[in-house]
Amino acid sequence: MRLSDEAFEAVVEDALASIPDGFHRYLQEIVVDVEDMPDDEICEELGVDPRGLLGLYQGVPLTERSVSAPYQFPERITLYRRNIERMCRTRRQMVEQIRKTVLHEIGHHFGLSEQHLRDLGFE
Repeated sequence: MRLSDEAFEAVVEDALASIPDGFHRYLQEIVVDVEDMPDDEICEELGVDPRGLLGLYQGVPLTERSVSAPYQFPERITLYRRNIERMCRTRRQMVEQIRKTVLHEIGHHFGLSEQHLRDLGFE
C-alpha cells in the first residue's frame, strides 16, 4: 500500500493532532520528519534491520533532563515511510500504523522504554 507524499503527511498530522491537549506543550520543540528509509549507520548503531525500523526518536527524554543536562536541539522523530508502507495492505492499516508509530516515538520522548511501550500495546 502506498500513499502520495501529501496523503502520508496528512496522516502524520492527524496522528499528532490526536494526542490529548495536555501533552502538546511538551511536544512543541519536536520536529517530525518523514524519510523513505533509515540509513545503514543508524541501523548498525541500533543493531536493527533497516527494513524493520518504522520510526526513531532522537533527543533527550524528559525524564533524563536536568539543570546539568539541559534541553538540546534538535529533538526529532523520524518516520520511515517505505517500511510502514511495506507492512500495510490497506489505507486503514497504514493510518493505524502511522498513529501507533508516532505515539511510540513520543513515548520515548516521555521516557518510556521499549518494554513499557510493548506492555502498553505500542510495539
